[in-house]
Amino acid sequence: MCLATPALVKSLEGTDAEVDISGVRRRISIYLTPEVKVGDYVLLHAGFSIRVVDQEEAEGTLELLRQMDEAS
Repeated sequence: MCLATPALVKSLEGTDAEVDISGVRRRISIYLTPEVKVGDYVLLHAGFSIRVVDQEEAEGTLELLRQMDEAS
């Protein structure tokens, strides 16, 4: 099973972006989603953004992941 995590795009540099995932920042590739803009949420999988998602969907998914973490 694969899991893609929502991440907030903080900055862009060519085909790379810096994203925030629940307070953790990392550099990723946006090669597969060149339309990404700063402030967008993307689904992150294996270091690549694979789809742009709307803020409501991203925040809902992040909340579910937090709840799952708290329950374990």
